[in-house]
Amino acid sequence: MSIKDPRAKLPDAPLADNERLKGESNLLRGTIKEDLADELTGGFNGDNFQLIRFHGMYEQDDRDIRAERVEQKLEPLKNVMLRCRLPGGIIQPQQWLGIDEFAAEHTSYGSIRLTNRQTFQFHGVLKQDIKPMHQWLNKLGLDSIATAGDVNRNVLCTSNPVESALHQEAYEWAKKISEHLLPRTRAYAEIWLDGEKFASTEDGLEQEPVLGTNYLPRKFKTTVVVPPLNDVDVHANDLNFIAIAENGKLVGFNVLVGGGLSMEHGNTKTYPNTARDLGYVALEHTLAAAAAVVSTQRDWGNRSDRKNAKTRYTLERVGVDVFREEVENRMGVTFETTRPYELTERGDRIGWVEGEDKKWHLTLFIENGRLLDYPGKPLKTGMREIAKIHQGDFRLTANQNLIVAGVAKKDKAKIEKIARDHGLMSDEVTRQREASMACVSYPTCPLAMAEAERFLPDFTTAVEQIMAKHGVADEAIVLRITGCPNGCGRAMLAEIGLVGKAVGRYNLHVGGNKAGTRIPRLFKENITPDEILLILETWIGAWAAQREEDECFGDFAIRSGIVKPVVNAPVDFWDESKVVI
Repeated sequence: MSIKDPRAKLPDAPLADNERLKGESNLLRGTIKEDLADELTGGFNGDNFQLIRFHGMYEQDDRDIRAERVEQKLEPLKNVMLRCRLPGGIIQPQQWLGIDEFAAEHTSYGSIRLTNRQTFQFHGVLKQDIKPMHQWLNKLGLDSIATAGDVNRNVLCTSNPVESALHQEAYEWAKKISEHLLPRTRAYAEIWLDGEKFASTEDGLEQEPVLGTNYLPRKFKTTVVVPPLNDVDVHANDLNFIAIAENGKLVGFNVLVGGGLSMEHGNTKTYPNTARDLGYVALEHTLAAAAAVVSTQRDWGNRSDRKNAKTRYTLERVGVDVFREEVENRMGVTFETTRPYELTERGDRIGWVEGEDKKWHLTLFIENGRLLDYPGKPLKTGMREIAKIHQGDFRLTANQNLIVAGVAKKDKAKIEKIARDHGLMSDEVTRQREASMACVSYPTCPLAMAEAERFLPDFTTAVEQIMAKHGVADEAIVLRITGCPNGCGRAMLAEIGLVGKAVGRYNLHVGGNKAGTRIPRLFKENITPDEILLILETWIGAWAAQREEDECFGDFAIRSGIVKPVVNAPVDFWDESKVVI
């Protein structure tokens, strides 16, 4: 289908420059190979700065020392952050030992960062170590293809924890969807793995049947979800497959499209939004449905304005019914009526859970997802010791935690002792801390406006004290902090969400819910942590005293009138006077 299809209602405007660089890149090759040999800079030149994202990397520098280096007339200490492709977050112990070794020996920070997209990141990889890093991952059976850039990102899957055959089936589909939507270009293999040049674009043999030669208008996120758990935050993603089972057996998926959380401060043309139901497909049509949604967004997404390029904006512009009709045309199947399902909660069940196969699964709480050895808490060493003896696998969760999965009953005590000895398990961790999350932000993220990861622990402590004061210390409020409005910390699905505005200042949002199905509304902008805590003191006190039975904080905030709910984000996210209930 041509991008000029009148149903797409695309703006008559020049294409964004990213479209030029993708089109001229020779299917993502650019001059990355040549750039690697340039020793005059630790970074990448021209278009390559953007193109390396399609290979799973972002160029960054340490902002803590940026000013100092400028003073010394040095360029910023440029390095890359790499994000691994890990569908469903599953990694084997031997692979873990491999990434642990690389992090220790070849990164500036020595850490393994667990992300809320069920994968890990290396931070602080210098230019000379980039190619060896990709080869290292390849030897481990891993890669970073399509974990950044205008492509389908790492496919998430409910992993909280794997208790049944249904969860296993869902994971297999997450893996299949990931593979089906991958870029087909040989650029990754040629540049990083010394693969042979396969085919040039001139001879017409190398193609991108799903993504196209200019790939997608913007990044695209996909999940596979096993209700009632919403640990992957369905409404933060462009495409979601909700598992439908009959007699414990997976039979198909409800397909939801157009979720997403990014916005821009003050730009009312941008907004977070929840995903919309397209309908149900039987199992055999899953891959066709995935490709049809992606290709429709490929052709109908806005390539002129990147702030308006995500799937949710396409849906709003063309209408859900028109979008559904086009997806049906492309996959050659009509959606059936959406099957009933319910999403009830999102948090990871920390501790031991027994699966139906009598194996045990241990979910470890990893604050901020940062695995490093701290004084008295050698977390990274502890994970390494577990990996040396564990006979199952590891599963990274969308809440930045880690599951030691498939533990035999006889090995439980041994695994738990290692975990406790290294600070990976503690009875001191509150439910509130477990329900709090932040993105990386400073010092490495170039988009960060305020601290998030480094700010969260102390801020959570202050919230815990307020909760204890009002007699609700055993309760939990979904609390999230993101360093900028791009939303990596998923604050726009929290009961209380803080969005970075400037160093030491945040926008305060409130009114999401436990299930993760409602966007929180802006209550007050550009305020300090002390101001926020004073507000929370009042709110939490009122909630503790006036809540109804089992009423979560976000629901209380709506019922008590602290804010009006976000009902239709494109209409009322920025203007609560337009709320229609």
